[in-house]
Amino acid sequence: MAAIHVLLVDEDPELLELTETFLERNSDDLTVSTETDPETAIDRVVEGDVDCVVSDFRMPGMDGIELYEAMAEHRPELPFFLFTAADRDIETAAAEAGITGYVQKGSGTDHYEELAARIVDAVDA
Repeated sequence: MAAIHVLLVDEDPELLELTETFLERNSDDLTVSTETDPETAIDRVVEGDVDCVVSDFRMPGMDGIELYEAMAEHRPELPFFLFTAADRDIETAAAEAGITGYVQKGSGTDHYEELAARIVDAVDA
């Protein structure tokens, strides 16, 4: 299988680096790039070199659901996950918007393993 190119979007560069490290460690199938600016992330999706997007919910300029909606205008088939510490009520709003999945950030590393597995499943589907 070809590598799955995942674009991580979060305003926190340290958290992006940590998430990138854990995702690539949890799956040999994942190649991860990062972006702190949602507008630039939209441009990268439009260019078409991304297989899946993982985004935080709370970001300056737009939230994760708004980012999904902007990307879906160009690539509605693109798997998109919210990976956030935001309230679980966001999960319902995300599902209603059509987002592929929601993974709650937490302590430990289990959430990274869950996210990696769900990305591979969504892209392979």
